[in-house]
Amino acid sequence: MKLSDRVKTISYLKAHAPEVLRGLAEGREPLVITLHGEAKAVLQDIASYEQTQETLSLLKMLAMSNKSLEEGKVRPLGKAFTGIRKRVKA
Repeated sequence: MKLSDRVKTISYLKAHAPEVLRGLAEGREPLVITLHGEAKAVLQDIASYEQTQETLSLLKMLAMSNKSLEEGKVRPLGKAFTGIRKRVKA
C-alpha cells in the first residue's frame, strides 16, 4: 500500500464523507486527511482499528513479559499453577 495515494484534503472529506466511509470499509486501507497542506489525521475502518488495538495489546504484554524475565521475576511453572489454584479455591 502506498500511503501517498491515500491522501485527501479535509474539504474532500466533507464533500464525500459517505463515499469515503464506504471506501474505507471495502478497501481496509487508511486515508490521510490534510488541512492547509499538512497531514492532520488518519482515518481507517473500524475492523482495522480494532485489529491494530489487539495487536498493540499483545505487543505490550510481550514487552511486559520480557521485562519481567530480564528482572528475574519468574517462577517455575508448577509453583505458578499451585499459586493460581490456591487463589481460585479461596
